[in-house]
Amino acid sequence: MAEVRPDEVSAILRRQLSGFEKEVDIYDVGTVLQVGDGIARIYGLSKVMASELIEFPGNTFGMVLNLEEDNVGAVIFGESSHIKEGDIVKRTKRLASMPVGDQMLGRVIDPLGKPLDGKGPIKTEKYSPLERKALGVLQRQPVKEPLQTGLKAIDGMIPIGRGQRELIIGDRQTGKTAVAIDTIINQKHSHSEQARKEGVKPVYCIYVAIGQKGSTVAQVVNKLEESGAMEYTTVVQATASDSAPMQFIAPYAGATLGEFFRDSGRHSLVIYDDLSKHAQSYRQMSLLLRRPPGREAFPGDVFYVHSRLLERASKLSEDLGGGSLTALPVIETQAGDVSAYIPTNVISITDGQIYLEPSLFNSGVRPAINVGISVSRVGGNAQIKAMKKVAGRLRLDLAQYRELEAFAKFGSDLDKATQQQLRRGSRLVELLKQGQYVPMQVEKQVVTMFMGTNGYLDEIPIEDVGRFETELIESIEMKHKDVLGEIYEKKDLSDALQQKLHSIAKEFVGKFKTSSKTA
Repeated sequence: MAEVRPDEVSAILRRQLSGFEKEVDIYDVGTVLQVGDGIARIYGLSKVMASELIEFPGNTFGMVLNLEEDNVGAVIFGESSHIKEGDIVKRTKRLASMPVGDQMLGRVIDPLGKPLDGKGPIKTEKYSPLERKALGVLQRQPVKEPLQTGLKAIDGMIPIGRGQRELIIGDRQTGKTAVAIDTIINQKHSHSEQARKEGVKPVYCIYVAIGQKGSTVAQVVNKLEESGAMEYTTVVQATASDSAPMQFIAPYAGATLGEFFRDSGRHSLVIYDDLSKHAQSYRQMSLLLRRPPGREAFPGDVFYVHSRLLERASKLSEDLGGGSLTALPVIETQAGDVSAYIPTNVISITDGQIYLEPSLFNSGVRPAINVGISVSRVGGNAQIKAMKKVAGRLRLDLAQYRELEAFAKFGSDLDKATQQQLRRGSRLVELLKQGQYVPMQVEKQVVTMFMGTNGYLDEIPIEDVGRFETELIESIEMKHKDVLGEIYEKKDLSDALQQKLHSIAKEFVGKFKTSSKTA
C-alpha cells in the first residue's frame, strides 16, 4: 500500500475546508402572544416596519398594522387556526406587496397575487407594494381623453375621462355592477385592430370584488369570458368567506396592478365593487386591534382609508409616459340615503357620481341613472367634439322634462310649448334606455342622440322608439357607413356632415312612419 505524503493530506484538507462555509440564518423573529379572529399580537420584532409582511408557521403570511410599546399588532391573511401562542414569527423585510405584470391579464387572483382560477401558476418577475403614496400635482396632467363606457346616458351626460375617479352609487339591485361590467366589455374596441391604426391606446381592466358571494363573482367572470373581455382583464377576488384582512387589502391590490399599467405609459381602469364592504372589513380589523375610536378607527379613519386608495387614480404627465389609472368605486346606499357617512366621504373624494335610483329601475328605465343628482366634474373635457355638440342639448331637454313632468301629473291644461317639451323628454328617456351587456360604439351614440335632440323622434310613438333606433343604426351601417367612419375618424360633426345627417333622418323617418302604418 502506497504511503500518503503529509503535504498531500494537507492539500486534501485545505480543498475540503475551502468548500465549507458555515451558513447562519439570522432572522429578526418574534413570538406570538395572543391570536384569534385573524389578529395576532407579537412580542419581539423590534425593528419591524408598519405594513411589513411577516411569516407565520405553515407558510402563512400577515401584515403589521399596530406598532405599540411592548408588542406588535398584525393581521393574518388566510386561515389562522393552526397558529398558536408561542409560535415563532419571522420578518420578511419587505412591505406587503404583490406580483405584477402582463401575465396577470385573463386571470382570477387573490389580493396577494395567487391564482384562484385553476389555470396554473403565474410567473412574474416584478413585485410592487400594495400601499404607495399618491403622486403629486406636478406629476399629473388634466383629464382630457374620454373613457367610453358604451352607455348612452353616461357617455352623453356624465362623461368619464381616462384618469378620473367616478363613483357609482345606489341601493342594492339597481344595476351598479352592470354599469361597471358594461364599461369593461366596451374597452374591447380599444384593443381592436382599427383602434390600433387610429393610435387609440388600449385600456387594461381590473375588477376587484370585495366581500361578494363567490357565485356572483363567478357569474361576472363567465360574462367577461363570453364577451371576450377577459383577455385584457384581471379579477381580484376577496369573497365574503375570506377573512377581513384579505377583503381590506383587495382594493389596494387592484390599484397596485393598475399602477403597473399606468406607469408603463398605458391606460388602465380599476373597479372597486364595493367600498361599503371594504369599510366594514376595515372596521372589523380596527375593533379587533383595539384601535381607539375617532381618528385611527371607524368612522374617522375610513375617509383616510378610501382617500389614499382613490387618490392613486391619475393621468400622468407626458414626461412620465402619459399613462392613466381610472377608478370606478361602487358604494351601496341604504334606502337611497346619499348623505350617509361613507357615501358622503367617497362623493367628496371622487370627481363626480353616477346615482342609480330604485324607482327608475323598477319603472323600466335602465340604466336607472338619476340625471339630476349624477354629475361629472370633468365634463365636456372627456367628450369628443361630436358628442359635445349633440349631448349639450340632451341634458338641458331632460332637465326641463323632469321639472315639467311633476306639474303635468296634476292634469291641468298645458300650452303647446309645454306639451312639446314633454313629448320630446319622454322620447329622450326612451332613447337612453339600453340593454345590459350591449355597449354601443360612440359614433352610433352620436347618430341616435342627433335624432333625439333635433326632434326627429317627436312624432314617433313612444313604444316604437327602441325599434326606430335599431332600424336606424342598421340602415346607416348598410347605406351610409361613411358617415359613421367620418365621425369615428374626425371626432367632430362638420356642417356638411350635419346636413347629411338631417337629410338621412328625414328620409328614414318618412319610410319608418309608412312601414309602421302598413304594419
